[in-house]
Amino acid sequence: MDEVVVATSTENRDDIVSRYGSRSGATVYRGSESNVLSRVFQAADQVDADVVVRITGDCPLIDPETLTEVTRPVLSGEADYAANILERTFPRGLDVEAFTLESFERVYEEATDSHHREHVTPYYRENPDEFDLVNVASDEVFDDPQFQDRSDLRLTLDEADDYEVLREIYENVDYDGILPVRNAIRYVDEHNLMSLNESVQQKEV
Repeated sequence: MDEVVVATSTENRDDIVSRYGSRSGATVYRGSESNVLSRVFQAADQVDADVVVRITGDCPLIDPETLTEVTRPVLSGEADYAANILERTFPRGLDVEAFTLESFERVYEEATDSHHREHVTPYYRENPDEFDLVNVASDEVFDDPQFQDRSDLRLTLDEADDYEVLREIYENVDYDGILPVRNAIRYVDEHNLMSLNESVQQKEV
């Protein structure tokens, strides 16, 4: 059975995340703010997960079709870890990762560098000989060339300028429940919204 888990920190400022996660029907796990690897592993272990699908809170435009395609190789046994970021062809902000708990337990035990603990999954990508890795490209999800190879788009929420882009999208694109990412990209292209956050530098792992 699928279960949504919100893995947030024990810091007081994240009380609101915990509260709204619970109100939305999600299971909430609270752990270390800095050791995110431990927090995510303990959250997955708490619910006895077989497969973990990781979506971060700074990706509000996450796409259900992309999520399904990324998860498929792990569910079928083809991959220990699948993602759409090994070779980026999606906009930044549509990032999805899926991995088996069995392989994640190995990562949890073996990944000791600080950037592994903070960023959760680099150990997979830095040790491709130890795991079966699969990359999902944008043309496996989108037929229309307008939505393929769009790594030029920044649809994530890190800085104030990113917020302005997302605010414009959510205020002007019609949606019911989940805003279709195709409609968001069309609106971004038509209104040149990437000019609003083009100066934002992506933080390096």
